[in-house]
Parts: sequence; C-alpha cells; structure tokens
Amino acid sequence: MTAWVAQEVHQLLLARGETLAVAESLTGGALAAAVVAVPGVSATFRGGVVAYATELKAELLGVDAALLARRGPVDREVAVAMAAGARRRLGATWGLGTTGVAGPDPQDGHPPGVCYVALAGPDGTRVEALALAGDRAAVRAAAVAAALVLLHSALTDGNASP
Repeated sequence: MTAWVAQEVHQLLLARGETLAVAESLTGGALAAAVVAVPGVSATFRGGVVAYATELKAELLGVDAALLARRGPVDREVAVAMAAGARRRLGATWGLGTTGVAGPDPQDGHPPGVCYVALAGPDGTRVEALALAGDRAAVRAAAVAAALVLLHSALTDGNASP
C-alpha cells in the first residue's frame, strides 16, 4: 500500500505544482525512502531531515527547545513543529513529520508503538496520534504509511486544517 500512496501523492503534487519535504525521527529516513522510490519524484520532493537526536529537532528543524524540554520528543506538538520546520527550512509546499517510539523499549514514559505523524501545509496543520502494534520494523512501516495517507487525504479533500 505504501508504494501506491507514495505514487498517488507524487501525482497529486505534480498536478498541483506543489512540493514535499519530510522531517523524520522514529522512521529514520524510511519516509524519504518511500517517497523517492517513485520514478520522477525529483519534480515534487525537496528533501528530508532525519533528526533522531532530540537537540537536532531544535537545531535543524526549529522545534522550540522549551517545548522539547517540557514535553519530550514524543509529542503531538513536536510532530507538528517538525513538519512545519521541514516545510520552512526546505522550501516546500507541504511538510510531513514523524516522531514516536519504535521499540523495543519504552522511551520517556511512552511504550513502543506510540507515534505522531504531522502535516504542515498552506492551509494549516494536521496531526494524528497512533498506537501501533508489532515489532520495531512494523511500527516504523506503519508510521510511514500513516504519514503518506495523511498527506494524501489533505491533497484530496483540499483542507489541511484539523
């Protein structure tokens, strides 16, 4: 399914003359890899930032350091700030952000499978909280698919506001 959604997202972006950038934590580059697997995606994909370390979310993506200190990296507001940071820093129409716990161990009091995927676009933001099951690979793959579906939904319903 991920390949189909990535292809559809590319076609929708291409038809609209729009672009995408990604900011990844828990997915560690898997979201960007899914996007660039689509032939011709250089016309719509600006790039991505893998900010696995918490301080890099602030340094590279502009996530508020106070927010990170207060809430930690696994947070819905952090996911939104990551998506907005990728959009702004990479000069894209749309930004996607992923953060969460892939496992096998809990992180900052969050069990494996707790994830947030966020979208920042010209009309606002969306964020989804996910409780994913499975091993580390399954959680990461499901987060990638959820992020792409989130963007696909915004592109097809025309409303990026929650």
